[in-house]
Amino acid sequence: MGKKDKLLNKAKNSAANLRFNDLIKLAELCGFEKKRQKGSHVIMKHKTHDIFMNFQDNNGDAKPYQVKQLLKEIDDYNL
Repeated sequence: MGKKDKLLNKAKNSAANLRFNDLIKLAELCGFEKKRQKGSHVIMKHKTHDIFMNFQDNNGDAKPYQVKQLLKEIDDYNL
């Protein structure tokens, strides 16, 4: 099981307990790249699809609804 699979399982099993850095790493492993950051907001765009994601650092944790949004995009586009 690779790094992407481990992070994906962690996100699916516990969206509320995923660290922000793990969310960013999972997005990068799925083909997203950081476009810009302003304050706690990180804007990422997929390399081949027209998908933008907005993530916010919540004291080192990822926001659960943003984890679920990323999981939905991964599922919808088979990333």
